[in-house]
Amino acid sequence: MRGKILAGVAAIAVLAACTSQDMAEDTVAPPPPPPPPPPPAVAAMEAPVGFAKMAGAPSPIMVQPEPEFRDKYEDVDPNPVKLVSEEPVSTFSIDVDTASYANVRRFLEDGVLPPKDAVRIEELINYFDYTYPQPAEGEAPFSTQVNLMPSPFVEGRELMQIGIQGRDIDRDARPPINLTLLMDVSGSMFSDDKLPLAKQAIKLMLEEMEPTDTIAIVVYAGAAGEILAPTQVSEKRKIVAALEELRAGGSTAGGEGLRLAYSLAEQGLKEDAVNRVMLLTDGDFNVGISDPEQLEDFVSRKRETGIYLSVLGFGRGNYNDAMMQKIAQTGNGTAAYIDTLSEARKVLADDLSGNIFPIADDVKIQVEFNPARVAEYRLIGYETRLLDREDFNNDKVDAGDIGAGTSVTAIYEITPVGSDATQIDPLRYGDNDTSKAEPSGEYAYVKLRYKAPGEDSSTLLERAVTGSDRVDNVEDAPQWARFATAVAGYGEMLKGGEALGTGFGWESIRNLANGAKGPDEFGYRAEFVQLTRLAETAEAQAALRQQGQEE
Repeated sequence: MRGKILAGVAAIAVLAACTSQDMAEDTVAPPPPPPPPPPPAVAAMEAPVGFAKMAGAPSPIMVQPEPEFRDKYEDVDPNPVKLVSEEPVSTFSIDVDTASYANVRRFLEDGVLPPKDAVRIEELINYFDYTYPQPAEGEAPFSTQVNLMPSPFVEGRELMQIGIQGRDIDRDARPPINLTLLMDVSGSMFSDDKLPLAKQAIKLMLEEMEPTDTIAIVVYAGAAGEILAPTQVSEKRKIVAALEELRAGGSTAGGEGLRLAYSLAEQGLKEDAVNRVMLLTDGDFNVGISDPEQLEDFVSRKRETGIYLSVLGFGRGNYNDAMMQKIAQTGNGTAAYIDTLSEARKVLADDLSGNIFPIADDVKIQVEFNPARVAEYRLIGYETRLLDREDFNNDKVDAGDIGAGTSVTAIYEITPVGSDATQIDPLRYGDNDTSKAEPSGEYAYVKLRYKAPGEDSSTLLERAVTGSDRVDNVEDAPQWARFATAVAGYGEMLKGGEALGTGFGWESIRNLANGAKGPDEFGYRAEFVQLTRLAETAEAQAALRQQGQEE
């Protein structure tokens, strides 16, 4: 039938061409009428899907093709399930980046699923503010919350969530900012969602800065150059004028730009200020220091000067996420992805304190599970932030930083001793007796280390996780725990859902999120629920594409 349809369409096209040629000899043909509107069924779809229809024939679905892109992501395997009897200790660095959330949203709004390596579940979770209690005055720079509840993902397992809330600082108490902008103006930054959006983002940030803060601008394309010497924000017109002069063109000498930006930041280094380089790019480095390891080494050395690094990613098609994650993590910095002006406002205006002002450096978490209570565990996300056990007490090992007012959440999926939901069979000849373990009510023991900004020695915080931290039902869990669980489930689904039970899916995620939405001043949580719908539609589209390829 399909062959007959195509032949008929071809014949009509040939006849129309011949008729048009004959008419052109006598008179000029009128312009063609506008195409008819799409059928109502198509307009109502959540993602664009076309239909071809002929009388007397079925209507085959024309599946939306997957767009071609050259984005680069680090290939990372999900964290495995660990036996507590063999490996009771888990150690990792905190991560406050949010780039993955906005990047994933960009894919879903285009109607396709993101690559699995683009999904970093910890960054999806940490995109949201969970309003944990502020730390008490005079205590550590952050408070710690722990919650244990039954897992909605798989019956018989539980979720242990650790929440950290950084101390917020009043605007009047903020230290001055010495900021050097490193802006990519290469040819790859030409499109509206790259350099033009980056310039708008900086203008939004200027409105949140103090008149005495300083900004310098370095650009890089075929070569790097200083566009604006350190200038006080009180001279806003001069800064905006320098931004407006920027044009995209040339290859990308990103490595050389980094050298110049750090050099300029060092020249203007202020003892009592936050000294930071902010890189705005699509990450497509192809000239200068382009090798990821060389860039990582360079940024690592510059970290010792006390200059922080922030990385803002823009655009699509050649977005080098792997490169930007590496240098942001190495440079005591944060990584965000800006896909819209609204996201720019969130990162550089609403969350400016958290993204600019550090309150704790090299924050590490170590959890020891009690084998008398917990048989297995799995850390959800943080694959690129794992540390060796001995790294926890080594103050020379770098880790993530926490900004003012920032919250961080980590979730473990655990299987209690005696549960039928264990995933690893016991050894035939191994010692499976857990009676030697401490038979206390503790599920785990959580330790945190952090350094005050600029300090070399860390401070230790610790607490036990006991039955008092546990609730018997998901509905009884704190609002923050339920919403974070919904976001974690969303991330697991985007990665293929292999860690989820058969009864948990997109509808379960929406129900959980809607029941824990709470105050939503800027609509971020409502947007999340909508993204789950887009993801469900994109997943259906991907299945149809796969089916078509197999046929």
